[in-house]
Amino acid sequence: MVSKVLVVDDEPAFESLICRKFRKRIRQGELAFIFAANGNEALEKVRENTDLDLVLTDINMPQMDGLTLLKELNRLNPTFKTIVISAYGDMKNIRKAMNEGAFDFLTKPINLNDLEVTVEKILKDVKKSKELERRLALSQVQLIQSEKMSGLGQMVAGVAHEINNPMSFMSGNIVHAEEYARDLIELVKIFQEECSQPSERLQEKMDEIEFDFLIEDLPKLMQSMKIGSDRIVEIVRSLRCFSRLDEAKFRKVDIRDNIDSTLMILRNRLKAKSDRPEIEIVQDYSELPCIDCYSGQINQVLMNILSNAIDALEDALGMKEERDRFMNQSPKIWIQTQFSQKPDWISIRLKDNGSGIPEENMTKLFDPFFTTKPIGKGTGLGLSISYEIVTEKHGGQLQIFSELGKGTEFAIELPIHQQSEENAIAAVKEEKSAIQELYV
Repeated sequence: MVSKVLVVDDEPAFESLICRKFRKRIRQGELAFIFAANGNEALEKVRENTDLDLVLTDINMPQMDGLTLLKELNRLNPTFKTIVISAYGDMKNIRKAMNEGAFDFLTKPINLNDLEVTVEKILKDVKKSKELERRLALSQVQLIQSEKMSGLGQMVAGVAHEINNPMSFMSGNIVHAEEYARDLIELVKIFQEECSQPSERLQEKMDEIEFDFLIEDLPKLMQSMKIGSDRIVEIVRSLRCFSRLDEAKFRKVDIRDNIDSTLMILRNRLKAKSDRPEIEIVQDYSELPCIDCYSGQINQVLMNILSNAIDALEDALGMKEERDRFMNQSPKIWIQTQFSQKPDWISIRLKDNGSGIPEENMTKLFDPFFTTKPIGKGTGLGLSISYEIVTEKHGGQLQIFSELGKGTEFAIELPIHQQSEENAIAAVKEEKSAIQELYV
C-alpha cells in the first residue's frame, strides 16, 4: 500500500528536491507526497487526507509556524508521526518541538540520505502500528461476532430442543391416529354393508355431519397433518445442524446438509414479497464424501454468502434499469457442489444473477470493514470473516467472479481431509508468533 507523507515548507525548491530524491518510489506507487507552504495550508491537507502516515515540517514559516502546527496536529490526531526540520542554531525550538510530541528531527542543510533513512524508519514503524491496530480491531470484532454466533447457536439449539419434545409426541401419535382412522372408516363401511337401511335418526346425523364427505376427506386430513409434522421435524433437524456454531473440533459432515440447513434458516427471505417475486434456488449436488470441517463455521460462511446474494438480488430488483432484465428471467441463486480439480478437495459454487460487482470494489471485498451497504445494513465483516474461516481455519480457497449486469459467483474450495489436531495447534501458535512480532 502507498504511504502518504505531508511535507510542509515555504521554500518551493524543497518540493523539487523531495520529488527527485524519492522519484523511483513515487513511480512504483510506494510513496505519495503532499505539499503545503505553511501551517494553515497543512491543516487543510490533513483534513482532506485522513490516512496520512507521516508529516515532515519546517519550524520557521509564515502565517503558522511549525511549533503551532505541531500542537494542532496533536489535537487532531495524537498518533501522527512528525519530523521537524530546523537550522543548526535553532536547537531551542527543536527541544520545544520534541516536548510537543515530534517523533524525530533533522537539521538544515538536509542530508538527503539521512532524510531517506529517517523517513523509511518511521514509515516502517507506522506500518507496524497500523497493521497491529488492524489486527487487534479485527480480532475484537471477530471475538464479538464469534460470541454472537455462539449465542445464536445456543438459542437455536434451545428452540430446536423445545420444539422437538412436543413434536416427537405429535409425529409419533399421528401414525397411530392415521391407523385408527383407517380402521374406523373400514368398520363403518362394513356396518353400512350389513345395515343398508339406517334409521331416520341415524340418517339425520349422517346428513348433519356430511358423512360421505367426512369419510372421503379424513384420510386426506391425516395425510396433510403427517406432511406438516414431517416438515416441522425437518426444520428442527436443520436448526440442530445450523446450531453447531461453537464446535472446537473438526467433524465429518455432508456439506449438502449444511447448505440445506442454511437455506432453511433463510427460507423466509427467499419468499415472494409485495415488491419482488420469489427468489428461486437451483440446486445441483454431486455425490461427495463427508469432509472434515468446523460445521458451524462453514454454516456461517454459507449464511454470509447467501445473505449477500439475496441482498444483491433485492438491490437489483429495486433498480429501474435492472427491472427489464428480470422481466425475462426470475431472480435466482444457483448452488452447485462437485469435486474440485485439486485431488481430495471439494468445490461449492454459489451464483446469483444480480447486478454484479464494480471492478474497483473487487479487490476490497475481503478487507475488514469494507462495505457498499448503507449504514445499519452491513458491517463489512461478513466476507472478511468468511475468507478467514475458509483459508485459515480450513486451509481452503475462497474466490469471487463477477460481471456487471450478469451476477456474481463465489467459489469455495475445501480439502476433504484436514490436518491432525497437533498440526492445527502448531499453525495457531505460528500465527500468534507472527502477531507478537508486530510489537517488536
